[in-house]
Amino acid sequence: MSKNTKTTSEKVASKAAKILADKNTSKTAKSLAASALSQKDSQKQTGSELEDLASKVLRSEKYNADTKELAASVLAQSNKNR
Repeated sequence: MSKNTKTTSEKVASKAAKILADKNTSKTAKSLAASALSQKDSQKQTGSELEDLASKVLRSEKYNADTKELAASVLAQSNKNR
């Protein structure tokens, strides 16, 4: 299995932290934010369930630009073989 070594940028990590702290943020945005933060300084990769969620977010008109940015970051850190 090919390992993806990308990590979350400072900009996205900062945005993710703000999203997690906001009580009005959706469960979807919080899940993506948590994943992005967990991949900040580690070699962790996005799991298949979160890949599916991030893909749906990017295809939907329902989510704002911040949530889509998190989704893109999470997908960029997914397993290369999936």
